[in-house]
Amino acid sequence: MRALVKKLRNYQIQIRKAINNQMQGDFHSVFKGSGLEFDDVRAYQYGDDVRSINWNVSAKGHGTFVKTYKEEKEQLVFFILDVSASQDIGNPGQQKIDIAREICGVLSLSAVEQQSQVGLICFSDMKEKYVKPGKGDKHAFRLITELFSLKPKSLKTDIAKTILYALNLIKRKSVVIMISDFIDDGYEHNLRAMASRHDLVVIHISDKRETQLPRLGIVPLLDKESKKTIWTNTSSPQFRRGLKETFEGNASRMEIFCRKHQANYVNIYTDEDYVPKLIKLFRVRNKSRKIA
Repeated sequence: MRALVKKLRNYQIQIRKAINNQMQGDFHSVFKGSGLEFDDVRAYQYGDDVRSINWNVSAKGHGTFVKTYKEEKEQLVFFILDVSASQDIGNPGQQKIDIAREICGVLSLSAVEQQSQVGLICFSDMKEKYVKPGKGDKHAFRLITELFSLKPKSLKTDIAKTILYALNLIKRKSVVIMISDFIDDGYEHNLRAMASRHDLVVIHISDKRETQLPRLGIVPLLDKESKKTIWTNTSSPQFRRGLKETFEGNASRMEIFCRKHQANYVNIYTDEDYVPKLIKLFRVRNKSRKIA
């Protein structure tokens, strides 16, 4: 655990240095969401941003009113992490689940450093682990320990069910960071609800084996979630085309979905350095926060 935390701390320092150099010290905005919460309404004044107009109140016919906000005292950051069997793909130590855990760990350390409360939900087709939100390094280390010692009870995935659980659990508007390979279907409606209620960040973990399988002829392929073995001709052009379209199409649809619903999206492969992509993600969040 000591070696793991040291590794994550080094990643955190890399991220902080790069952000401080490139974003003039605005690292705090990554975990502060909008930094504001709704307070009251007042009459519209010349120069007010039309985006702040409260149309429900204004429609009552007593004039035009705008929303007023007050600064949030602290931000709640929730990690929702996929620990299903489909995450166990990749080289030893660099499987999708390994990278997902590392990213979750380094961002947890960064969040508590900014005085945010951090919580965790690990899921398969059931709730595998829930860590109640807390603050400080001690809480972050406990979260990381729970994360890396977890042995999931189920192999399957149910993203829709997990999002519904999280929507019922997280009452206050929060930064929700969902980390998964998103190999599932039927979850878009619930994810749309998550994006509308919370500040959603989607981190899509992928492995190039999913689209660049070697040409091995007819071989048995094991579905890790169902434990079923299927004999497949990996050299077949039709099979290879279908495989590529499935996984690349999934990533493309997810990116378009996030753009449409104002969620942040990044796709990270297991064999690449994820720190630059996280820095780019932070830069985008920082820019959008300034515009807002």
